[in-house]
Amino acid sequence: MDHLAAMLDGPRARGAFLLRSLLDPPWSLRVQDEAPLTLAALVRGTAWVVPDAGDPVRLSPGDVALMRGPDPYVVADDPATPPQIVIHPGQRCTTLDGEAIYQSMELGVRTWGNDLDGATVLITGTYQMDGEISRRLLDALPSLLVQPGGPVIGLLGAEIVRDDPGQEVVLDRLLDLLLISTLRTWLNDNDAPAWYRAQSDPVVGRALRMMHNNPAHPWTVASLAAAVGVSRASLARRFTDLVGEPPMAFLTDWRLALAADLLREPDATIGAVARKVGYGSSFALSAAFKRVRGISPQEHRAGASR
Repeated sequence: MDHLAAMLDGPRARGAFLLRSLLDPPWSLRVQDEAPLTLAALVRGTAWVVPDAGDPVRLSPGDVALMRGPDPYVVADDPATPPQIVIHPGQRCTTLDGEAIYQSMELGVRTWGNDLDGATVLITGTYQMDGEISRRLLDALPSLLVQPGGPVIGLLGAEIVRDDPGQEVVLDRLLDLLLISTLRTWLNDNDAPAWYRAQSDPVVGRALRMMHNNPAHPWTVASLAAAVGVSRASLARRFTDLVGEPPMAFLTDWRLALAADLLREPDATIGAVARKVGYGSSFALSAAFKRVRGISPQEHRAGASR
């Protein structure tokens, strides 16, 4: 498993908010829902994304925009069009005066807008839970990026208006596929973070994959070095140069990120989570969790359930 796949394996969409918007100009939506990550795919027409801090970015048909929260932004037919609708946390839609309007603009299954024959068709997908494993990835992304979406947009557009059994799962997986393909294109075409570039290194890449695939193993720098066929000093120096931190610091961060995500599961005990991520006891995990994250596993779990 490579690092991108490992990070995306935890925070998969689970009942993600998905909506097809049919809009005729002039239209402008101010989004302040505080979601950790939102995708907007333009199927037809034109649209602009206008961050509060930054330049407007134009979308063309087939483009996907990724907006990293929680900062607000505007999506509109033109940067000069003043906002008419506000999207609040929980996808609550109101006028600027606070009047609820979502139901009055419903146009069908997962479809919403101001005109059934609107010139613009926009598909929006929102990841509403901040998965801990994605923190390193989200921190590496700009607040706004735009990439071509490819054929997945057509598949998502065809499925979003269906209401068949199991449809929510189908839509979640299509949203994940669109996210992964967009991120992969952006990472390959831009100045990718160090951890992503390091995957192609024949030594460090192998060490990263071993830690990802078996975090419960009692890894040391010496055992990793032996497994990849280099000296301990060589691996430590090469890993730190390429990834930006020593191997054991990276492993600790990875294990605790996994633990944080697993602790969200209601039936998982701290002891069971500790064993899955390479700590011998709940006490050892709690001590590491508190030292690195500043709160106990119990406090983290309580905060995640709110």
